Amino acid sequence: MTKEIVSNIKDTSLALEVTAAEAKAAGRFAYSKPTPENSIVLFIDHQLGLLASNRFPNLSELKDNVLGLAETAKALDIPVLISSSNAQWQNGDTIPELKDVFPDEPIYRRTGIINAYEDPSFRNALKTLIKETGRDHIIVAGVPIGTCCVFPTLSLLNDGYQVFPVIDACGAWSQMEYDAATQRMANAGAELESTFALACELQADWKKPSGDAMLKPFRDHLSEYGYVIENYWNNANGHTVEDPFGQVK
Repeated sequence: MTKEIVSNIKDTSLALEVTAAEAKAAGRFAYSKPTPENSIVLFIDHQLGLLASNRFPNLSELKDNVLGLAETAKALDIPVLISSSNAQWQNGDTIPELKDVFPDEPIYRRTGIINAYEDPSFRNALKTLIKETGRDHIIVAGVPIGTCCVFPTLSLLNDGYQVFPVIDACGAWSQMEYDAATQRMANAGAELESTFALACELQADWKKPSGDAMLKPFRDHLSEYGYVIENYWNNANGHTVEDPFGQVK
């Protein structure tokens, strides 16, 4: 018989044994991970016209990733900033689904400045948010990736922030643009993320109170895992491993 060692459901995530600063001082990689308490999410130029011009990844996948990131931020109470570029012309308005997730959030409408971090109104909003909250881990997604994500990412790195580009919530006009953008950001020191790997990193432990709310982005916007969840609960009474939480009867 297989021996099973089941962790106590009262266990919480262990902290690392040394701080990021100590690891850096020792010449090792410094892992200062994004958390719901230290992060801000930037949604840059997820606009109707720009998304319509997107060619990589496919538009339905990109839309799901953008909304999955938005629902994750909402579930974890992470503050967000939303910006658009030349919405009055060809780029169009911010996609309505993103506005529906954050109906009370203002949209910082840039009227020509391409790099959102170089726009005075947007930077002032970001700096104010950082000052008020003490947050310094910046999660960023933008369309297209080669400009609207890369430019603010490099700028933020230059000014001393930890930056986490969510590369599958960024559209590109081509594979070549996507590859060049991701290589440029990684070479500069940004920590590239995918939407749902980031969601897991932020949640850290499904026993946390946000766990139930965090099922929504996975179920609704990551179909591959959403169907796993639904399939399991549709067949839960046939489970083979005893559930220590007592959820499955």
